[in-house]
Amino acid sequence: MMSGQRLQGCRSLHLNEDNGRFVLLAVLIVLYLLCGAAVFSAIERPSELRAHGRWHGTLLNFSETFNVSLQELNSFLREYEAAIATGIRADALRPRWDFTGAFYFVGTVVSTIGFGMTTPVTVAGKVFLIFYGLLGCAATILFFNLFLERIITLLAVVMKAVRERRIRNSGLLPPGIRHDFSAYSLPGWKPSVYHVMLILGLSAITISCCASAMYTPVEGWAYLDSLYFCFVTFSTIGFGDFVSSQSAAYKYQSLYRVANFFFMLMGVCCIYSLFNVISIVIKQVLNWILEKMSCLFCQRCNKATVLLGRRNAIRPGSKSRQGRTGQLSDSDGPCDSDTEGRRLSGEMISMKDLAASNKVSLAIMQKQLSESANGYPRTVCGSSRLNGFSGGVGALGIMNNRLAETSNSR
Repeated sequence: MMSGQRLQGCRSLHLNEDNGRFVLLAVLIVLYLLCGAAVFSAIERPSELRAHGRWHGTLLNFSETFNVSLQELNSFLREYEAAIATGIRADALRPRWDFTGAFYFVGTVVSTIGFGMTTPVTVAGKVFLIFYGLLGCAATILFFNLFLERIITLLAVVMKAVRERRIRNSGLLPPGIRHDFSAYSLPGWKPSVYHVMLILGLSAITISCCASAMYTPVEGWAYLDSLYFCFVTFSTIGFGDFVSSQSAAYKYQSLYRVANFFFMLMGVCCIYSLFNVISIVIKQVLNWILEKMSCLFCQRCNKATVLLGRRNAIRPGSKSRQGRTGQLSDSDGPCDSDTEGRRLSGEMISMKDLAASNKVSLAIMQKQLSESANGYPRTVCGSSRLNGFSGGVGALGIMNNRLAETSNSR
């Protein structure tokens, strides 16, 4: 009876923790948006006011020079804005709705980039876009998730092989294992989310720099503008202020369009994977914040139980005790170390404590990752909720238990 009550209490506690993490993330996102709005308003608002002033002066000058009323001039400009929506520009551009232009358009639709340079204007085109985008976007997101799964598996295999080679060459293995290292093979090892994030980040930077080196001479953009275009495109933001492959003709046009397609595909896949790996780190930070809040709550209420007593949540400064068997000690509470006392007293986190917490937290994208690499079947058990990365859908579901920081076992 007591065990059943404890199980029910743990389940309600987990639901409360999940809700707490969701609310905390929502609050932080709102604060992030407010800070971003303040920064961009301070940076861009003066330029906007100056642009409005210049444009108003230009209209007045044109109206006086050619004896055209401002009302007639504004009416003409509204007609031109409607023409822009259909793809008409003052400079000669490529046709928007020939086969190659339509293929470029549907690529921006299913990848959710949506530059806005080309949009359907007929009722039939708009209705078809709704159904076409519904299926196409879903299929492309599935493709991105499968790409993420395979890139993490590939990185795990390569990093595991490198680690095994370093251990083999270090001469620190026992004689029995040294002669038959294949029997050892680092059981249960998984790569760190920070290493995967570093590799994906460097890959994204490399792709962006190479693509910018191509866009700068071909499109006539500044290199910084090309880098800006690469991030906006690869992250599927797609403002549309810079759009590649829009001129009527290019030197080596076919080669350029193939290279443009390749860079966009690889860039979007790489940035998508990087964003999802960064989300693991953000979730770790949320776990740590909630645990600190739980520790403060427990101290004030003098309770023995903790709201978030997870062994696998991030705890900067809380070192896990390990015996000779390598197992974590279950006696470690979330607030029982001297370091935790220093944290709660307001002392800053030292680099040593932060490094120690990272070592403890380096195990959550690894187990399923190792299982995929070694051919073991994936299993889902109730204990997956103990690490703060339970289940999940989409990319989080793929990464669950595949990295060191999302694994059940440490």
